[in-house]
Amino acid sequence: MTLLRCDRCGAAEPGTEPIGPATVGKVPGRILRPSLFDGCVTTDRTSIRRRPTRRPARRGRGERGAALIEFALAFPILFLLMMGVVDFGVNYGNKVETSHAAREGARAGSVGRVGVDTSCYVARTPPSTEARQLGAPRRVDAMTPREVFVRTSVRDRDLSSVCQAGLVNNLNDGMAWGLFPLFFVAAHMDLGQIGTLAAIYPATWGVAQLVTGAWSDRVGRKWLIAAGMATQAIGIAVIAGATGFVGFALGCALLGLGTAMVYPTLLAAIGDVAHPSWRASAVGVYRLWRDLGYAVGAVLAGLTADAFGLAAALWLVAGLTLLSGLQVALRMQETHRR
Repeated sequence: MTLLRCDRCGAAEPGTEPIGPATVGKVPGRILRPSLFDGCVTTDRTSIRRRPTRRPARRGRGERGAALIEFALAFPILFLLMMGVVDFGVNYGNKVETSHAAREGARAGSVGRVGVDTSCYVARTPPSTEARQLGAPRRVDAMTPREVFVRTSVRDRDLSSVCQAGLVNNLNDGMAWGLFPLFFVAAHMDLGQIGTLAAIYPATWGVAQLVTGAWSDRVGRKWLIAAGMATQAIGIAVIAGATGFVGFALGCALLGLGTAMVYPTLLAAIGDVAHPSWRASAVGVYRLWRDLGYAVGAVLAGLTADAFGLAAALWLVAGLTLLSGLQVALRMQETHRR
């Protein structure tokens, strides 16, 4: 018996051949009949069968019902959890408002204004500078957003000093992330060294600010901010003048330490000066100027590096940071009097 193969599945069966002109006359005395399966004819009753394609099983009604039951059981728990979070937030907000009202009443009573409309006055809050506003004829909560913006940005010497220091702080931060890797590559640092140097700066910053925030409550805000800006300037200058890994690491550590001295202290200074009725708006204005420093630093450092080189851009940012610290030292008053 002749052993032939199917041209589709390759199966060998006796008495089968593929359909086509080449099959005519190859098996004398036998009648070729088409099979019901793709491209094969058989001379016997045996035919080559192919496995039918399996369709993906559809989810039955039982499985859909089980999923619906699971959802019905889980939804009340999730809903109660969500409502519990909302209720906790509302109650906590009420507690904060009550505590704030009691504190304001105590402040008003401590300065002898019991029995009068205390909303017309700014209570003295040692050691903040709110005492300068005591007895102001205008309600402090009547300040418009524009007035808060002008006062925080320009008119108030303490708040405006804080805003410019925040801008310059983020200016050198944006420069650091943009130019430091390029500067390290130009100094022939390998990839591992560059990654280590890039980690030293934020690691020093993050760990040190756990201490500097509380330290500002003891030593005051002004000189910690001024010293922090000067430390940042020295760190950038060390990096600009260094040629090896040790010098770069020292500069990154100084930059992180200076940032830690400045970052939490700036927000604390705003809390010292701004009255609670417009303190949140003042923080928003400060954040505007502070975060604008990222854009200013990236553009300024990039243009300077293109025109004069990477080292020149680093020296420029170091000089601006030092000038910012001098401005704080000369113009800003101490906001946290102990």
